[in-house]
Amino acid sequence: MLEARSLRKKFGDVVAVEDVSFTAADGAITGLLGPNGAGKTTALRILGGLVRPDSGTALVDGLDSAREANQARARLGMLPDARGIYPRLTARENIRYYGELCGLGGSALERRIDTLVELLELGSVADRRTQGFSQGERMKVAIARAIVHDPQNVVLDEPTNGLDVMSIRSMRHFIRHLRGLGRAIVFSSHIMQEVAALCDRIVVIAHGRVVATGSPEELKRTTGLDSLEEAFVKLSLGDRFEAMNETPAANALGERTVELR
Repeated sequence: MLEARSLRKKFGDVVAVEDVSFTAADGAITGLLGPNGAGKTTALRILGGLVRPDSGTALVDGLDSAREANQARARLGMLPDARGIYPRLTARENIRYYGELCGLGGSALERRIDTLVELLELGSVADRRTQGFSQGERMKVAIARAIVHDPQNVVLDEPTNGLDVMSIRSMRHFIRHLRGLGRAIVFSSHIMQEVAALCDRIVVIAHGRVVATGSPEELKRTTGLDSLEEAFVKLSLGDRFEAMNETPAANALGERTVELR
C-alpha cells in the first residue's frame, strides 16, 4: 500500500504540493489526475524517495520513503516521467542491469527477465539494441526495468504517453495483470479514456492540493456530469467552471456546435 500524508513541497517561491494526502490500496489502480503544474509528478517523486518533502510523510508498505529510503525502494517499482533507457544496450541488457542493481542475479534474474519479456510482448526485440526502438518498445523496456525486482507497489507516470493504439491496448492488459497479482498501482495520465478504463479510484489534484477522490462514477455523480472529462475540468477549476461556461465565447461555441451537428 502507498500512502501520502499531508505532503508539502516548495521549490523556491513556488508551492508544488500543499497538504496532499491519499492512499493507494493493494489490488487496485489509483489514478492521479491534474492539469499540468498541478503537483502530480512532485507527489509521485516524493513517494518514490526521489524528492524529500518539506513536511508530511510518504509511506511504502509503512516504510518512510525519505527516512527508510533503501527499504522503501525495494518495495517500489517506479516509472518516472524521464525514461532514460540505455540505447547501446539490448532490451534484455537494460533489464538485467537494473536487476543487478537491485541485488538480483543468476538463473533467478534470467527467469524474471524471460517472464517480463513474455508479459510485455518484447520477444521479437529483446536481443536488439534499444537505439531505434519505437516509443512503445522503449516504454515497455522501461516498465520491465522498473519492476524487475517484482515489487508490491508500482508507480507509473503517464505510461501510455505517445503510444499507438495497439501499444496502449497491450499496456492496459499488463497494468490489469499487475492489479490481478494484488499490487498497489498509482497511475498518472492526462488521457481520460485511459483513466476511465483502468482506474478503480481517482485522486484529483489542482493547484497542489487534492480537490476530490472517488471512483470515476462517484466523481461524475458528485459533479452532476455524465462525462469524466467534464467532471475533472469542473473539479479542477472549481467556481471558475461555471463562470467559464457562462461567458459569451463559451455560449457562442455551444451554439456553433449545435449548428454543426
